[in-house]
Amino acid sequence: MRAMILAAGRGERMRPLTDHTPKPLLEVGGQPLIAWHLEALAGAGVEIVVINTAWLADRIEEWVGDGARWGVQVVYSREPPGALETGGGILKALPLLGSDPFWVINGDVWIDYPMQAFPRELGGLAHLVLVENPVHNPEGDFPLDGQGRVGEDGVRLTFSGVGLFHPGLWRGCRPGRFALAPLIRRAAAQGRVTGERWPGAWHDVGTPARLAALREHLASRG
Repeated sequence: MRAMILAAGRGERMRPLTDHTPKPLLEVGGQPLIAWHLEALAGAGVEIVVINTAWLADRIEEWVGDGARWGVQVVYSREPPGALETGGGILKALPLLGSDPFWVINGDVWIDYPMQAFPRELGGLAHLVLVENPVHNPEGDFPLDGQGRVGEDGVRLTFSGVGLFHPGLWRGCRPGRFALAPLIRRAAAQGRVTGERWPGAWHDVGTPARLAALREHLASRG
């Protein structure tokens, strides 16, 4: 099984913290944010992890290395300055991800979802882990119905940044900078996206205030 951690963003809203430290290397709970993902993926049996990099790429690649300390093989997909956004970044990395479905995790989220329970197979083009809408995203991202389908009907929830994707989702896409969400919506309209609601802890580390909230949450766990 392969997975990708999205780590190429500049982290503008986190400045000045991200002026010299890429967001995935910000420390939470005693270790960089990206280490939580690598530990979880390794524990779930993932063998190869692709990490895309752009802003302060050398810092990420130097700290993570080849992934041996987590028991995984880490390979890198370097992007041009400014990065390629989520959709374009994954498209560029597809040759490293292979022809089978792969997991994707945003490098700037923290979630206690049990990765070992994540599905290994797809009935369509994508499977999303969705969470309750936070204050900063009250309208949610995608509707989830009672049958586990993401489409036009159901309760609107927020995409956690964790999902399983088939390379076919990018069929017909041209290299360049573009977002992932429109591809998901197109596939959902065709009935080819499933999802699940995760009721556990989830933090989108997009601002210094949210970073502080996550640190407080982890400290409270003891």
